[in-house]
Order: sequence, then structure tokens, then C-alpha cells
Amino acid sequence: MRLFWITLLLSCVLQAAYSQQKSPEVQRLEQQRKEALAEIEMTNKLLKETENTTKNYLNRLNLLGNQILQRKKVIRLLMQETAAIDQEITGLRNEISQLEKELKQKQDNYKQSAQRLQRRANSQDKLLFVLSAENFSQSMRRMRYLREFAYWQKQQAQTIVEKQKEITAKQAALQQTRAEKQELLNERETENKKLVTEESNQKKEVQQLNKRQKELQAQLKQKQQRAQALNRQIEKLIAEEIARAEAASKMQPGGKEPTRVADSKGGYAMTKAEKQLSDDFASNRGRLPFPLEGQYAIVGTFGEQQHAQLKYVRMNNSGIDIQTSPGTDACAVFNGEVTRVFVVPGYNNSVIVRHGNYLTVYSNLSQVYVKAGDKVKTRQPIGRIFSDNENANETILHFQLWKEKTKLNPSPWLDK
Repeated sequence: MRLFWITLLLSCVLQAAYSQQKSPEVQRLEQQRKEALAEIEMTNKLLKETENTTKNYLNRLNLLGNQILQRKKVIRLLMQETAAIDQEITGLRNEISQLEKELKQKQDNYKQSAQRLQRRANSQDKLLFVLSAENFSQSMRRMRYLREFAYWQKQQAQTIVEKQKEITAKQAALQQTRAEKQELLNERETENKKLVTEESNQKKEVQQLNKRQKELQAQLKQKQQRAQALNRQIEKLIAEEIARAEAASKMQPGGKEPTRVADSKGGYAMTKAEKQLSDDFASNRGRLPFPLEGQYAIVGTFGEQQHAQLKYVRMNNSGIDIQTSPGTDACAVFNGEVTRVFVVPGYNNSVIVRHGNYLTVYSNLSQVYVKAGDKVKTRQPIGRIFSDNENANETILHFQLWKEKTKLNPSPWLDK
């Protein structure tokens, strides 16, 4: 009876352990799904904060587009999780089948040994078996045989109990995994329904924008003119910095080696420290933190592209536009030096941070916490992102990345 209760207790412990265990692949997919759902939640929050005004229709449409993409990603991940769990179920079934075969073999062996021992016990006493030996040495061997046989039987019985516990735990894990699969299937059905609703909302937004085509095109033209003015100012400031660095590299009396050297002709001449900083920045491609605190949604991507829903809208972005909540700070993505703080209409305050021959630009700041010449650290707040009170407190950071005089797509450099 005591053995029974010990076996039952261990079985419950193993069952709990197996029920909490998930394969690394399922855990990875589950984490990705949670991150995608968090992005959807943030997008929903921004959509609720943003009223339907003519100023932010396009941003709302972009938010809905991102929401739909993330929802599709969640559904895809749910399908992958379901497939991974199906593999787990198949594996558990095979393990249970193998364990049951091993248990059957152990039970048969134990039964046969017990029958042989019973026949021997009926035909002759163990003591007589020992005393009937021809000599003392044989008697000792018979005694050792009886001890070893008894020990073997005990081990066989213990192995059978352990196999039974293992089968019980595997069956519990199988039942738990089946329940998880059903839960995922239910969740996928829910996500599909949400996707249908969101796609319907997107169609309504497109219809509204198509009615305001001329008005929207005028706004986009004004926005593009402001963006071009910002780019011209950035290019001018970069050219000035390159010229100053080049002049400094030539001013070496006595024929000394220049303290500044450019990586390429016409590029920014760097000191050894700046060169090291530049190399460190480049080696962190794909791992740079996002240039703001808290949650966000990207509403404008890099480069020239045709809008997915609006045929008459073609956009050209020198960086990325990141929408977030009011009161959010912009943060440096890497160690560097503030080289310029300037103002451009439509983008409020802008800050340029140099990282060797790489530069990051943070535009549309209502407050600036740094000044030219300041050294900044990774994730250090450099300014408060502007919130448009006339446009439902829409809060968007415009972020750019340059190498020398060339604009780069920031997205592959950031750790999402």
C-alpha cells in the first residue's frame, strides 16, 4: 500500500512537470505571437486616440494596414504552432507505444521468473537446494545465485513500476498537448474573425479617402515639400561637417601624419576614436534599439513606393515615421556626438547625432534635451516627440540614418 501511494504521488508530480513543458520551437513561436499581439494592441490604441480628421486619414489607413499585416502574422504563427504541436502529439504517441511494448516485455519476463521460482519452491526448499550441493564452493555459488535472483526480481518489479509511471506521465502530457492544440485552433478562429472586421474597416477608410482625393493629394504635396526642405538642410549640414573635417585633416604642421582620415574620397575624415565608433556602429546592424521609449507603430516606411490601397498616392520617404503615444521621448540608438540642432517647418526641432561616419537624425521634436557638442549614450533621451494638439495629439517621430552623404533604410538596422 505504501508503494502504491508513493507511485501515485510521483505520477502526479511527473504529470505536472510534463504538462508545463513545451518544446523550444513552440515556445519560440508563442513568443513571436505575443509580440505581434502587443503590436496590434498598440495600433488599436493609436487608432482610438486618432480622430477621423482630414489631416491624419492617411496615417490611419497606414495603421490599419499594419494592423492587418500583424493580424495575418498572428494567424500564420498560430498555424505554425498547431503544426509543431501536431508533431509533439505524434512523438508522444510513438513514445507511449514504445513504452507500452517495453512494459509488456518486462511484465512477461517477470511473470516467467515468478512461475519458475514458484515451481522450484514447490519441488524443493531453498535450504535443501543449498545443502544438497556437492561441495562447499558449490553451496556458496547457489546461495549467491538465490540472492542475485531475488535482487533481479526486485529490480524488475521496480522497473515495471517506473515504466507505468512514465506511461501515465506521457499520457497526461499528450492530453495536455491536445488541449493546447484545441485552444490554438479556437484562437485562430477568433483572429480570423477579427481580420475580416479589420479588412472591412480598411475598405471603408479607402472609400473615404477616394472621395477626398484632391484634398489628400494637396496635403501630400505639402508634406513632400517639407520633407524635401528637411533633406536639403540635412545634406547641407553634412557637407559642412565633411568640409571642416577635411580641412582639419590637412592642417598638420611639420609634415606630420594627418589625425583624420576618410574611408572614401570625399567622405568624412575621422579620428581613430571616430573610426572605432563607426566600426562599432556598423557591427551592431540589426541590433540597434528603437529610437524611442515605449510602444510604437511604423506608419511610414523608407524609400519610394506606391501606396498599397490608394493608386493615386505615391510616397517617397528618406527615413521611417514612427507613431507613438503623447509624452514619449526620442532616444539615441547608439553612442555618439550631437553635431547639430536645427528647426525646419513641419518637422519642428531636429537633432543630428554622429557615430563616426554614420549619422542618425531625430525630427519632429517639441523639446530638445541636448545641444551641439554633447556626447550621448545608447538609449539616452534626446528630446520630447511633438504631439499635434490640432490633430488628436498625433505623435510621430521621423527618423533617418545616413552614411556619409548616402541615406540608408533604418529598418534593417533596428532591433524589432
